[in-house]
Amino acid sequence: MTQSLIASIGFALFILCPRMAGMANVIANATKVNLVLVSVIGTLISLPLIVAMVLIFRQWGLWAALAFAVLTDVLAALVMGAISWKSSFETFIIALFVIAGVRVASLITAKIF
Repeated sequence: MTQSLIASIGFALFILCPRMAGMANVIANATKVNLVLVSVIGTLISLPLIVAMVLIFRQWGLWAALAFAVLTDVLAALVMGAISWKSSFETFIIALFVIAGVRVASLITAKIF
């Protein structure tokens, strides 16, 4: 149980990223709702998606997990489009940067190692 707790704490700390904070801010600003409320409810809704992402990664690898992430980003952009085309476009741009980041990280590490 202790190892599971330590691993879970490590995952909880790792899963936080500026991208999520930025998207929560974009969504809260576009909808004029409380940022903390968006973060808490969005986190609860995301739990099964996180589990799905882990299972996809384990079964089919990084590119399948990345495809799932892009799919969820596109769905987020569609949802945000119902609220604001500006926030929808911002969501799409962030998705492109995630894809580019994965590719650039692979290229850089291939050169170094």
